[in-house]
Amino acid sequence: MTSASSASVPAAPAPPPRLASVDAYRGFVMLLMMGEVLRLKRVAAAVPESGFWKFLAWHQTHVEWAGCTLHDLIQPSFSFLVGVALPYSIASRLARGESQARMTGHALLRALLLVLLGIFLRSTSRNATYWTFEDTLSQIGLGYGFLFVLGFASVRTVWLAFGAILAGYFAAFALWPLPGPDFDYAKVGVTAAWLESNGFSGFAAHWQKNSNPAWAFDTWWLNLFPREKPFGFHPGGYATLSFIPTLATMILGLLAGQVLRGPRDAAAKLRWFVVAGLIALAAGWTLGALGICPVVKRIWTPSWVLFSGGWCCLLLAGFYWLVDVRQRRGWAFPLVVVGTNSIAAYVLAHGFDSYLEKNLVTHLGAGTFRIFGAAYQPLLLGAAVLALLWLVLFWMWKRKLFLKL
Repeated sequence: MTSASSASVPAAPAPPPRLASVDAYRGFVMLLMMGEVLRLKRVAAAVPESGFWKFLAWHQTHVEWAGCTLHDLIQPSFSFLVGVALPYSIASRLARGESQARMTGHALLRALLLVLLGIFLRSTSRNATYWTFEDTLSQIGLGYGFLFVLGFASVRTVWLAFGAILAGYFAAFALWPLPGPDFDYAKVGVTAAWLESNGFSGFAAHWQKNSNPAWAFDTWWLNLFPREKPFGFHPGGYATLSFIPTLATMILGLLAGQVLRGPRDAAAKLRWFVVAGLIALAAGWTLGALGICPVVKRIWTPSWVLFSGGWCCLLLAGFYWLVDVRQRRGWAFPLVVVGTNSIAAYVLAHGFDSYLEKNLVTHLGAGTFRIFGAAYQPLLLGAAVLALLWLVLFWMWKRKLFLKL
C-alpha cells in the first residue's frame, strides 16, 4: 500500500532516446576528417591523368577562399550537430534532476575545456603554446556558453538571436573601411597571384583575406598572449571572431534539434529539414553570386552560415530518413561507432595518425604498402592507419568508454 505523501511525488521524466541518425551523421563527418590520412592529393599528383583521383583529392581539400568542397562541410557539420544534440542533453540532465544552475556551470566548464583542448592539440608540434583560436574545438568552445543559454529560450528568441548574429556580423564587415591603394597585401601573406585568382573587387572586397575586421582584431588580440614572434596574419586567413557566426551555425542546429525532439511526426520533421535546407542553401548561394556577401568558410561569412547550414539540414534529413525512419541501420554501424565517441576520434586523428604511419612503415616496411605501385602507397598506408583508429574506437565502444567533456 502506498502512502498519500509518496503517491503525490511526480515521477521523474524519462531521458530522451538517443537517435542513431545523429550519431551516424556525426560519425560520417568525423571519418571525413580522419580520412585526411589517405593523402588523396598525393595520389592524384602521382596519377595526373586520372580525373577520378583529381575529383576525390579536390573534395579532400579546402577551397582557397570562396566556394565549397565536401571537406569544407566538416567543421560546419560538427558545429551544427553540437546544436542538434543540445536539446537532448538538456532533457537528459533534467531527467536526472539537475538544476539549471548546475547545468550552466557544467556548460561553461565544457566550453573552457574545448578551447584549451583545441590549443593543446595545435601546440603539440611546436616549441611553445600556440595561442590561436580558429580550430573547430576552440570555435565551438567560445560560443558554447551562449548556445547553452539559448537552449532554454523560446523558439522565437532563438530565431531572433540567429538573425541578429547574421545581420550584425554582416554589418561589421560591410562598414569596415576598405584598404586603400597603398595597402601592402604582401605584408599580410596575400600575394598578387592569389589576389588575381581568389580576390574580390567592389563591395565584396569587404571580405578580402587579411584586410577585414576579424583580421584586425587578431592583430591586437593574439598579441596579448606570449608568442615566439608577433602575430601579423594567419596564412589561411582564419580568425578568432569566426566563433560568432559559428555560433549561428550551432543555433541553426539547435533549432533543428528542437524539431527533431519535438511532437511532429517523422514526415513533418523531414519536410522541415528539407525546406529549411533548400531555403538556406539558396539564400547563401544567392548572396554570394550577387557579390553582396561572398561564401567564405575561412572567415565564416553570414552567407557561408546559410549555405553550409543548408547542406547540414539536408544531410540530417538524409540520415534521419534512412537510419531512423526506414530503420536501415546495419550499414551505419561503422559510422555510429565513431559518432558516439567524436571527441576521442578528434584527439586520435590529430594526435596519433603520424605516429601510426611511422610505426607501420618501421615494422611492416614501406614495400608492404607499394603492392599497387608507389603512386598508391599513401592511400594504402593511410587506409591502414584509418582502420587502426577505427578499431581503437570500436574497442572503446564495446567497453562503453566514451570521452566526454
